[in-house]
Amino acid sequence: MSKKRIGLRQVKLIFVKLVLTLFLLSIAWVLLYKWVDPPATLHMVKRRAEAGKADKSDPTIKHTFVDLDEMSEQLPLAVVASEDQLFLQHHGFDVEAIVDAFQRNRKGTTIRGGSTISQQVAKNVFLWHGRSYLRKAVEAYFTVLIELIWGKARIMEVYLNIAEMGDGVFGVEAASWLYFNKPAKDVGRKQAALLAAVLPNPIKYSAKNPSGFVLRKRGRIARAMGRLGGTTYIKSILPAYENQK
Repeated sequence: MSKKRIGLRQVKLIFVKLVLTLFLLSIAWVLLYKWVDPPATLHMVKRRAEAGKADKSDPTIKHTFVDLDEMSEQLPLAVVASEDQLFLQHHGFDVEAIVDAFQRNRKGTTIRGGSTISQQVAKNVFLWHGRSYLRKAVEAYFTVLIELIWGKARIMEVYLNIAEMGDGVFGVEAASWLYFNKPAKDVGRKQAALLAAVLPNPIKYSAKNPSGFVLRKRGRIARAMGRLGGTTYIKSILPAYENQK
């Protein structure tokens, strides 16, 4: 009987140590990426593998990480207007959007996401893609961590560098050169809105050859950017732009 009790204690101790180790490692990982740019994501690796299997002529991933102050302020404004207009107000989660997405998906009409920009960053930087409850729970955990440790400016910077904007094209710098033949810092309002318009499905929708649907969405995003207050809005929330003229 005492042996069983000792064995149970040992199992509990191992479990506690394991949980504590995972917790400390996750904190260290998030802290590292606060200062060090993520070299790649699992999604990038997956796209590279898929391209190799498909024998594409150019299976390489196009991706160049640039700092937030090396991007046009139109770019963060466009993704806020398109993806997450409460980005400034929430602490990682938009409860109304999550409830709305859940109700719509229960009706079985279309699959609709309720993820904030923060949640998308947590998923793409630290996790795998999937729909399991376990992955969503871990995503929520990392979302809380990056909100607390990184802050909004770093979350936005990473998001704009890892978001897929075409087949094998990740981040605004690579996308800007490919589609507009210019660096991200020179992108204008309509071009930024166009990149934001393809974000929900960058394989189906193209910024290079935009369909009528994408162009109409670009117009809606551009108008939403104006309603938010334009670049003045972005400069007021992201310190990287405070000293720019």
